[in-house]
Amino acid sequence: MSCLRIDVFTIFAQLVDSFASESVIGRGRREGVLDLRAFGRGVHQSVDDAPFGGGAGMVMAAPPVFAAVEKHEPPRPLLYLSPAGKIFDQRMAEQLAASGGFSLLCGRYEGIDERIREHLVDAEVSVGDVVLAGGEVAALLIVEAVGRLVPGVVGNADSITEESFTDHLLEYPHFTRPAVFRGWQVPRVLLSGDHGQVARWRKAQALRQTLNRRPDLIARRGGLSDQDKNLLAEFGYLDEF
Repeated sequence: MSCLRIDVFTIFAQLVDSFASESVIGRGRREGVLDLRAFGRGVHQSVDDAPFGGGAGMVMAAPPVFAAVEKHEPPRPLLYLSPAGKIFDQRMAEQLAASGGFSLLCGRYEGIDERIREHLVDAEVSVGDVVLAGGEVAALLIVEAVGRLVPGVVGNADSITEESFTDHLLEYPHFTRPAVFRGWQVPRVLLSGDHGQVARWRKAQALRQTLNRRPDLIARRGGLSDQDKNLLAEFGYLDEF
């Protein structure tokens, strides 16, 4: 199994540690969860303070975050989970999986001291245009999306090459036994034993589903190629669009 080191800096270490120990990621675990509270100030190990200039809420202070990162020397890049960051997608997941290691900083409260952003982190990453209470949920999403791409983590390697967003397409539909359920029949091509025809049907289905649900992904591919159109026509889908 390949090794990918992921360090997560958070004030909710138990939450992240519990998730990272389970399922596919747990079997291939290589990440460390680092509790920022261990570097907090005072008897309560405080990691936050009121913002200069006033305002609602608290801000994560620079000293404990810098101290934690400098002591542990985590793998770089150190990515701060932030709505201002670059949107995380499958391409970024693939790049991080091939990087050898990276780290995630989970913010809380009203955010982080700007000096952390300017002088400590390497980049910012967003998981979408939503507001979360903190970066932990976003970090877990990234850990799972990246971790499952590491060779040896997922038992069947084909399952990570034939899935949504590969080649900017949604995944084709899946069926399993029974072949007929409540009168609904599994597509006959899947029962044919003709692996070449099954592959062509699946590609046509992926194109069809993407055109219906995420036409923006087709646009990113530069539109439909002549080969795509021929494949859709072969299975009678082209007239739908």
